[in-house]
Amino acid sequence: MEITPADAAWITRETVESFRDHVNPGFLEYRKATDIEGAEAVVEWSDAGPNSYSDVSGRTYLDCLGGFGIFNVGHRNPKVVKAVSDQLRRQPLHSQDLLDPLRAMLAKALALLTPEGLEFSFFCNSGTEAVEGALKLARAYDPRKQTIVAATKGFHGKSYGALSASAKAEFRRPFGPMLPNIEHVPFNDLPALRDMMTSCKAVGEDVGAVLLEPIQGEGGVNIPDDDYLPGVRALCDEFGSLFILDEVQTGMGRTGKMFCCEHYGVSPDLMCLAKAFGGGVVPAGAVIGRREIFSRLFDNPFLHTSTFGGNPLACAAALATINVLIEDKLPERAAVVGARLLAGLREAARGHEDFVLDVRGKGLLIALEFHDNESGYDFGKRMLERGVLVSGTLVNARTIRVEPPLTILDDEADYVCRAAAESLAACHLSTHPHHRSVEPCKPR
Repeated sequence: MEITPADAAWITRETVESFRDHVNPGFLEYRKATDIEGAEAVVEWSDAGPNSYSDVSGRTYLDCLGGFGIFNVGHRNPKVVKAVSDQLRRQPLHSQDLLDPLRAMLAKALALLTPEGLEFSFFCNSGTEAVEGALKLARAYDPRKQTIVAATKGFHGKSYGALSASAKAEFRRPFGPMLPNIEHVPFNDLPALRDMMTSCKAVGEDVGAVLLEPIQGEGGVNIPDDDYLPGVRALCDEFGSLFILDEVQTGMGRTGKMFCCEHYGVSPDLMCLAKAFGGGVVPAGAVIGRREIFSRLFDNPFLHTSTFGGNPLACAAALATINVLIEDKLPERAAVVGARLLAGLREAARGHEDFVLDVRGKGLLIALEFHDNESGYDFGKRMLERGVLVSGTLVNARTIRVEPPLTILDDEADYVCRAAAESLAACHLSTHPHHRSVEPCKPR
């Protein structure tokens, strides 16, 4: 669809004003290219190839945010779009009473794909719902063990159960008491976890499950020591607790393996998937777990259900996504181009240690951590000026995430590094204005 400058101006004005008056004016303050008074903003309009967006004015932006990790197979991957389109023409939603074949096929595929021992799947629509399902399954598995232990700086969603396990006070305080018997310990701290599990057992509130992200995404791309997840697995075995891994952001090839836990040789008892699970086309989520855990639902499969979970469109998208990841070797691609991007970003940050605290990542889950929120926000704006979309994380606002589709090309990754070098130089100039100015590199 051709958009004239007049059309673009009208769409932009209407979008800004309607966000302000009917959605939430607070959103406008968080957008890096929004002028509320002048009703001007970057308003996205379409995908521009597998790794980019276009706005209403025709400008393109290289996507290094990936919808917070949903576009692993690229924007509008043709195989995923075709699978969903074909299913849409045949049957978009199921009857809820007859057996739906795609749900059966997807569950079997996941049993083959996921770590050893995970045999059964419950399908839902989001990561939050996946975590809710995992928490309920864990408590149903052994009603005598109701305590759940999660990690500080962790993020698992914002419904009451998932929020209770999440660890940012700002998101929790406005809503009153959270679910009981949910405790938190520092991430990547095995002695602290052992102490918590020992104390809970001593007072008769035994730990039923430990819930962790293998790498904390929203917490700032916090990567554990190599022995941490194996150590958690050992502690769960020792105390008779379930180990739940939230792979909503780290799964589906993001970190250089199909699932992040594979880097550490760990199999959880329950695994949560979403985000990229639907191929960036349809919302989809899943909890995959061991037979003995799911058996608590066998006598009454209606104990935990979802009207839209496992719908034919979502299952078609997920099956196509799995095929694309495997056939195109995208997890392996993430490992290779991720190493290239991480090295380039570390080189870009050299000489800017006065406001860049760290550059870290695994695969194509990468972050630049700044000394303060303002520096991170300034960097994000300057990257956008150079046609690269990045963003902060929800729990650690000082950290800017670089999370492109796994289909990003080598020259696109190199451009991101050049844009980062120039953006950091420009940030440096904003605090040292007597230095020579830096012109933005020409956006792709």
